[in-house]
Amino acid sequence: MSEEQIFFHAQGIQIEGLLENLPGDKGVIIAHPHPLYGGDMHNNVVDVLCRAFKGKGYGTLRFNFRGVGQSEGQYDNGIGEQDDVKAAVQYLSDLGKTHITLAGYSFGAWVVAHIPGVDDQVERLIMVSPPVDFMDFTFLKYTPKLHLVIAGTKDEFGPADRIEEMLPAWNPQAALKVIQGADHFYWGKTQKIQGILHGFLVE
Repeated sequence: MSEEQIFFHAQGIQIEGLLENLPGDKGVIIAHPHPLYGGDMHNNVVDVLCRAFKGKGYGTLRFNFRGVGQSEGQYDNGIGEQDDVKAAVQYLSDLGKTHITLAGYSFGAWVVAHIPGVDDQVERLIMVSPPVDFMDFTFLKYTPKLHLVIAGTKDEFGPADRIEEMLPAWNPQAALKVIQGADHFYWGKTQKIQGILHGFLVE
């Protein structure tokens, strides 16, 4: 991918990102897994999400949450990280992207799930392995912007059957795609994610 390193500001904190600004008005922001457990924007699942969206003509923006890589600040329990996402949305919007998708993996899914209800610029939400057995998702009420959730049958932090139970409260119209044999880290299974997204984005 021919991404360029960029920086934007979230409440005065400089955030590091990688941008591939394809022509057109479609863009996606991809949020990475937990910073305290080694998560960053170079994660294997984040990488495959970028590739899948790029393949369908979306401009892509992945970034390091505050305190990760060259992003300033420090870990903020997912609170300040929401401001990082909002600033990323504004950055893409300023580039002329009017159809913005938020995609988050693991901790990133928890963070981005807070945003669509308060940000009209976000058109839809995609979550990969929301860690429902590791973080509290009771905040997430019905949101028509949630379109897709991806989970693995061997995910110890976001079991597919638990997500299936919770999904009707989030959005009964949203699609749940379950990858057989996938654990939380999708080792050897990232191509399955790409295949699911290709099908979803064609629809």
